[in-house]
Amino acid sequence: MNFCQSTSQRCEGCRNKVKAIYLEDYRPPEFLADAVNIHVDLYEEETSVKTILNLRRNSEVNTLAPLTLNGEEISLKRIALNGQALSSTQYQLTDSLLTISNVPEVFVLESEVTIKPQKNFKLSGLYKSKNNFCSQCEPHGFRRITYFLDRPDVLAIYTTTITADKDRYPFLLSNGNLIEKRIINNNRQWVHWKDPFKKPSYLFALVAGDFDVLEDVFVTRSGRVITLRLFLERGFKNQGGFALQALKQAMAWDEKRFGREYDLDIYMIVAVSDFNVGAMENKGINIFNIKNILASLKTTTDEDYIRIENVVGHEYFHNWSGNRITCRDWFQITLKEGLTVFRDQSFTEDMTSKDVARIKSVDYLRNVQFLEDASPTAHAIRPHAYVEVNNFYTSTVYNKGAEVIRMMKTLLGSELFYKAMNLYFCRYDGKAITIEDFIHAMEEASGKNFNQFTRWYDHVGTQVLDIKSEYDEDKEILTVEVRQYTLSAPKLSSETLHIPLAFGLLDPEEQQDMPTQLAGIESNVIRGTRILEIKKCKEVFKFLHVKKKPILSFLRDFSAPVRLNYPYSDEELLWLFQFDNNSFSRWEAGQIFVRRLILNLVEDYRQKKSLKLDNRFMDSFRKIIQESHKDYGYAAMLMLLPSETYLMQFMKHINIEDIYNVRQFIRRKLAITLIAELTEIYKSCRSPCASYSWISAGKRALRDCCLDYLTENEREKQYVLAYQQFKDSNNMTDTMGALSALINHECEERYLALDAFYQRWKGQPLVINKWMALQASSRLSSTIENVKGLMQCSVFNVKNPNSVYALLVTFGTNIVSFHNKSGAGYRLIADCVLKIDLINPQVAVRVLQPLLHWEMMDKNRQELMKAELNRIVKTAKKLSPNAYEIIMKSLGNADSYF
Repeated sequence: MNFCQSTSQRCEGCRNKVKAIYLEDYRPPEFLADAVNIHVDLYEEETSVKTILNLRRNSEVNTLAPLTLNGEEISLKRIALNGQALSSTQYQLTDSLLTISNVPEVFVLESEVTIKPQKNFKLSGLYKSKNNFCSQCEPHGFRRITYFLDRPDVLAIYTTTITADKDRYPFLLSNGNLIEKRIINNNRQWVHWKDPFKKPSYLFALVAGDFDVLEDVFVTRSGRVITLRLFLERGFKNQGGFALQALKQAMAWDEKRFGREYDLDIYMIVAVSDFNVGAMENKGINIFNIKNILASLKTTTDEDYIRIENVVGHEYFHNWSGNRITCRDWFQITLKEGLTVFRDQSFTEDMTSKDVARIKSVDYLRNVQFLEDASPTAHAIRPHAYVEVNNFYTSTVYNKGAEVIRMMKTLLGSELFYKAMNLYFCRYDGKAITIEDFIHAMEEASGKNFNQFTRWYDHVGTQVLDIKSEYDEDKEILTVEVRQYTLSAPKLSSETLHIPLAFGLLDPEEQQDMPTQLAGIESNVIRGTRILEIKKCKEVFKFLHVKKKPILSFLRDFSAPVRLNYPYSDEELLWLFQFDNNSFSRWEAGQIFVRRLILNLVEDYRQKKSLKLDNRFMDSFRKIIQESHKDYGYAAMLMLLPSETYLMQFMKHINIEDIYNVRQFIRRKLAITLIAELTEIYKSCRSPCASYSWISAGKRALRDCCLDYLTENEREKQYVLAYQQFKDSNNMTDTMGALSALINHECEERYLALDAFYQRWKGQPLVINKWMALQASSRLSSTIENVKGLMQCSVFNVKNPNSVYALLVTFGTNIVSFHNKSGAGYRLIADCVLKIDLINPQVAVRVLQPLLHWEMMDKNRQELMKAELNRIVKTAKKLSPNAYEIIMKSLGNADSYF
């Protein structure tokens, strides 16, 4: 496909070269597939794929259109219709389509193609990871294996036959249940799989290789015994136990929470080294990025353990929210992903700490998704158009989509929500549906009208709630006024949204929730959190019988993905930071106070005034440390300052150095003033680590947080302390905690620790990726050159996504080094995008992301970033649709194809 090189103005030729797909243009498929029989012969140079399709015209579509099948980078050898071979004059073949005219109402189509998985570095379709074959078909990988109606609303029964050399590939795996296997000629193994459940082509999977295998069983609530198998690359068998246990926990949790039971006789997970994403939910055979499976104390941090448990749960939950019920079209991705993220977040909250897990989810949303909302690439949870669907596997679709599901649960309450979910799962089982179908199930089961709420799915940008209050002491009435609007972003909808605002009134003396009674709505008195439903541009709520002036606690548990403005006094924020009995709101009060403090100090810094830290905040911080034994993990969250990325969203004229220097001033001031308290807690949290548990993880998180602050003293004593932790460590969390504390400091201990780490782990790519990521995250002035050097190191593999993500994507999030005022960080990323886009476009787009947010920067940086984006488009030999689409959006030239 050719792409227009113009970025400064619209090119009329672009429409013919880049095709946008629109939601409004959706049409049902003209043909349906009842059965797919696929036979794959695996060889070292070339693989043969023979397919038999039982097809029929869709009776609901009145058309005599020709049959059009998708196919990319495959070689057609033979095609037959109802047993009769077709000549080349009886079909039309292009680089991406196979078209056959005059087909009957019902027919059988046979095809034979060849593919070369060994040369497939895009890691889409069938490819080689190390010495094993594996597949990735979502969203459009199946068309890279054989010709097919490669769209999610074509569901069929799949049977798969695989042959391969028995010695090289003793395990031949696919979807469903294993029917038969045997040895055939020339020491080749033959296996036959059948999936009894209809599925779209994106859920097809094939794996062939030599693996270590872990096996267990799970007994469902109905008494069925399910075989569980985990396939690992040779040598890693002892690191799979945690993931297998997480799978059993997820299966039990889904039965208990959502009433969903597993359906096949076997559930398989295969972990591979080369995978573009975290994992894939293929029916009955999940394929995982190996980093989301392997776990051991020596090689895995506590955060890794939590992520592994979460991702294993996510992919299992897809069996119902994504597989049994799938999407009608790719605009509906959030139907499966937003819902499943909500489910995996709920699972993690139950398996770990609900409060800490919720705070981490919100912090990620605000640092990533809110930034996306404010950028030129902002889009709705359900986008209206795309050029490359891979570009819409975003935080907006996933994480904001999950928040929308959470809001529905908040509005309905748990009982009605789970009743509605049960109706949804039962009614739409085996179907490809839309968001409207999901909403209809919510409405029918609950009796609640979600007509206005549905606007969330088509809304672009972050919604803002401006709130003010007035207390009438004589009448004992509290009046709360709420206004809503959308932050500035491209092509925003001006419609009002239906927003649940979780709200409480706190007694400043009793330090507990006050009873609340709303005027004009109901007479019930509620003590605790109340849900206010915001539906209009302006809403006014009057609370009766409020005996004393309360302190207001808003957006409890982050009840909606909005930005909230309320004129809190500093005293109110510090009080909430100490006493709010809602854990999220308590954390949020601290974040708001520090954000306000930093933004004010930035102004002082710009005016060259001396910087002073509010003693009241120092006292509050001291109290958090002193009471940290009550909940170690939560205390560690309370001690973290807002990130520079989050702070940037509240500034009109951004100067990276100003934000960084002021934030560092606060960290150093806290470290110097509270050195005794930090040292005491650091020592008290030291304990031997025999196994992973959430409680011990909280202790280590607090200990590492204290160490990170202590090294800000920039004294040799603290560097030695960190290095000693590194040397004494018997687990990766303590090791990485020590390295993280040293990585931003120019000291001997830093280099000793980095060298020792490399010497010990250079033979284990997943672990050495941590080493590269740490160096890419360093704020030292040498980081850019260091990253360039690491790219030449033997441990870096440009064709391996994990390696690229560890080094280059991490560097892109390094707010200081990436945004070096010389523009060297921008040039480095642009050079890498040009190289990687030729190998793997999906990975290239991940690397490209930080360049897209140029509008947030100061004028000089804006020009430097735009110049690199233009350079990518103008000099690329063959720029992928993935990169082209988002660069055009970022530069404001989306009209060239939309």
